[in-house]
Amino acid sequence: MTQLMSGGCACGRVRFEADVPDHKAYLCHCRMCQRASGNVSLAMYTLPQANVRWQREPDWYRSSRIAERPFCSQCGTSLGFRYLEGTDRMDLTVAAFDDPTPFRPTSHFGAESAHRAWLNTEGLPETRSDEYERLQERWTQAGAQPPA
Repeated sequence: MTQLMSGGCACGRVRFEADVPDHKAYLCHCRMCQRASGNVSLAMYTLPQANVRWQREPDWYRSSRIAERPFCSQCGTSLGFRYLEGTDRMDLTVAAFDDPTPFRPTSHFGAESAHRAWLNTEGLPETRSDEYERLQERWTQAGAQPPA
């Protein structure tokens, strides 16, 4: 049974709906994903391209000779990955979903480029952003509420 889930970019310009058959995601550590996201890994979810309906078509960056990546050219949000040919599937970034909490990592990809120190961060000190006084002051001074 599939679940209808929505998502989009940080500014809201690019939005999508997706029929999600399960919540099995993976962490990609390949250098292409690291560079495309500016991060040590990307949480990704694979599904049929036909399951994704863009309410507004994203911009596409041809990141290599074999693949392209959807993104928002206004705010820069990375939204996924797909091969140019040979498959009807694509990946969406887990964080692009409005509610990413159901997804669970089930595997790693591009393990040759994994930054092992970032894989298990259990036990490190944690700070909640809503409890960080200086951040709250900045939002107040800007006359705005922190994003949810």
